[in-house]
This record gives sequence, structure tokens and C-alpha cells, in this order.
Amino acid sequence: MFEALSGKLNGVFDRLRRRGALSEADVTEALREVRVALLEADVALPVVRDLIAKVRERAVGVEVLKSVSPAQQVIKIVHDALVEALGGGAADAGQRGIDLAAAAPVAILMVGLQGSGKTTTSGKIALRLKGREKKKVLLASLDVHRPAAQLQLETLAKQVGVASLPIVAGQTPLQIAARAMDQARRELFDVVVLDTAGRLAIDETLMDEVAAVKLATQPHETLLVVDAMTGQDAVNTARAFQDKVGVTGIVMTRIDGDARGGAALSMRAVTGAPIKLLGAGEKLDALEDFHPDRIAGRILGMGDIVSLVERAAETIDRDEAEKLAARMQKGQFTLEDYASQLKQIGKMGSLSGILGMLPGIGKMKQQIEDANLDNTMLKRQAAIIGSMTPKERRTPDIIKASRKRRIAAGSGTSVQEVNKLLKSFDDMSVMMKRMNKLGQKGLMRGGLAALMPKGMQGPGGGRRPF
Repeated sequence: MFEALSGKLNGVFDRLRRRGALSEADVTEALREVRVALLEADVALPVVRDLIAKVRERAVGVEVLKSVSPAQQVIKIVHDALVEALGGGAADAGQRGIDLAAAAPVAILMVGLQGSGKTTTSGKIALRLKGREKKKVLLASLDVHRPAAQLQLETLAKQVGVASLPIVAGQTPLQIAARAMDQARRELFDVVVLDTAGRLAIDETLMDEVAAVKLATQPHETLLVVDAMTGQDAVNTARAFQDKVGVTGIVMTRIDGDARGGAALSMRAVTGAPIKLLGAGEKLDALEDFHPDRIAGRILGMGDIVSLVERAAETIDRDEAEKLAARMQKGQFTLEDYASQLKQIGKMGSLSGILGMLPGIGKMKQQIEDANLDNTMLKRQAAIIGSMTPKERRTPDIIKASRKRRIAAGSGTSVQEVNKLLKSFDDMSVMMKRMNKLGQKGLMRGGLAALMPKGMQGPGGGRRPF
């Protein structure tokens, strides 16, 4: 998400940095380009006007034009304005994430149009509450219109390991909701997720049904699920649900497929409801908290190291990582260790998503795409290692031409790919040996340059300038 907007904004700011001292005309010209970039990213016009007005008011002043680093000051002002537009003000601080501060069972009402990912999101939320919050969750489908909708939610409940309301044919949504709340009270559930029916478009029947269920169940959270791929239609949907039903938060799905991101920037300002969660893929654990400051950082190419560390902490096996660290300190690193690392990286999600959280990576996007760094490559490398014998994985030096042909045939790859893998492993092994030889003090003195191959070092051992 935000790839197109991020690229355009970073182009504007790069030109500002090259100018050094800024005049008021420079700032005005830059803001004109920022305005165009926001509109092209499908941000609602009133939101663009408000954001540009705030930035202009703060940027065209003595504190910027006479600043030691005026371009950086403008970027900081744009960053702060983006955070506000995304719902990062002090008033929104307590509205992030799902609010469970109510007497059990806490009802969460899921609403939205058909095809927005509402049912899948219900399953994701159940998994999240069960794993992170240690809550006992009941899933209930109120969708009696879409064929097999109730069976779909029942299947999702089994996959995430939570209970689902038994299906009783012929009941109305209100009857199902009443039965779900009654079962939750009797069986001491902490949370009930009520998945309502959707329509292909907003109509009175849909709104009346949702409003009736809400009145009957008095949910603590009413979460609207919208598809980020629909752009301004998602904003219009959110506005209609907020006006006619009232929502406490928004979940945006398919953000991994929307390069513009205008809907996210418009949502808070247009509806008044905060974005609480982001769905970034089909996997049931692909659900992220929405942090306005981190999203603003990604848009401006500042990265999102905090989210990357959090994702790593959730997915990486700590015991396995500590064992590997101990082996690396002793200079021991085999292809089995390499395969383990590939597996851990794969758990964290797509490589492009991981790299997108690193500062400044946007400028390298084309090189990354040209290098074909995706999860398919990780799987192919894992397949190659899996086709080796235990002896070959422990002592890869014995892998010569005939063994390479056998490994390539067994993994469904080519000899060239086997060679690339062995070369990557050799490079990593050399780095591990250097780390072991230098020790902590040596690394502190030489930094990353001390780990680079000699061909990559400049005079005196420093990094060669590019």
C-alpha cells in the first residue's frame, strides 16, 4: 500500500533537499506537487485541501526558511500532517486496536458489503483474540442469504481453534444473534464475534437488518470491513454505514494489493471512525494493528522498524534463534542452519512486505524486483537444500557436478540455481567467520565495512563509495 504515493512524495522531497536554503516559492511549488500526488493516490479532495492547508501554514514560516535543514523540516511537517489525517491525534490514542473493556461476553458486530473479506476477517480477529489476549471466543454467522456462508465461518472457526455457533436452519439473523449471546453467557465466553450478512451494494434492507441486530445485541464494537482495492468506493461505503448504523472502527482489507492507499488517508477524516486493523493477505494471521505514525513513516520512506521487530518477535522461534547464534559465534554454520533461517523468514510474510519496512528501501524497489526476491525463491532454495543428503548439508564442499545435477533434478530446479544457493551460503559463511574473528570490539571499530569482502572495501578498509 502507498507505493505510488511514496514514490512521488520522495521525488518531491529529494528535489527540496538538493536546493539547500528554501524560499517561500520553493515550498509552494513542493506543496503543489504533493497535492497532485495525493489526488492521484485517490485521497478525497476535502482531505487533500485540509492537509495541504495545514502543511502550508506550518511550512511557510521563519522556523523552516531559516532552519539549518529546511527540507528535513518540511518533511517533518508533512509527516505530522499525515499522522493527523490518518487518525494519530491525542484524541484517537485510546481508540486503537479492539476495545474489550466491557462486561463479558463482549459482542463485536462485523458489518460491510459482500466481498469485502468480512467473514475471513472475523476468523482473523478470533485467532488474534485467542492468541494475544487469551480470550475464549465464539464465532456466529448471521448471514442467511449467501449460500454456505455459515459453513464458511464454521470451517474458519475450526482452523483457528475457537468455537462456532451450531447452525440451525430457518432462523432469522435476529434469532441467531439472540441464541449466540445466550450461549456465550451460559458457557462463559469472553467475546462473541457476530458476522452479519453483506450485499453487493448499500440498500435499505441491508441497513435495516444490521441496525436491528445492533439494537438487539448492543455490541461494544461495531467494526466495518472495507476493501482497500475499491478506493473512494470504500470511503463512500464507510460514510454510509457510519451515517445509517454507526461504527466504532474500520478494518481495511487487501492493503497488500492497493498501491495508492488514498482510502486509508481519507477514512478517518471523512467518517470520524478510526482505522483499527489492516488485513494484509489471505493467511489467518495476516492482520496488523493500525498505527498512524508508522504508516506515515512508510509513506515518506522512513520505514517501520518497530512493526518489523514486532513481527519478528511473533514469528521467530527464540530457542532456535539462540542455538543458531551460539553456533555462529563458534564459526559453525551449515546448510541446515541456512534452511532454518529461510523458514523463519518465510513465516514473517512476503519479502517485499518485510523490505518495505526498512528505511530508504523505496528507492531500491526496482533493483529488488529485478533480483526476484520473493517467497517463491525462498521455497525453491529450501527445496534444493531438502534434496541434499545430511552429509551434503553439513559439508557442502563435497557437492560437485554430478551431485549438483542430482540435487537439481530432485528439487525441480536447475544446476544454475544450485550454484547460486551454494554461492550465497559461501558468502554468508565468510561473513560469519569474519564476525567470529573480529569479536565484538572489532565490529564496533570497523562497523559493517569490516564484514564486507575485500572487493567491496575502499582504501584503508572502508566501504567503497558508490
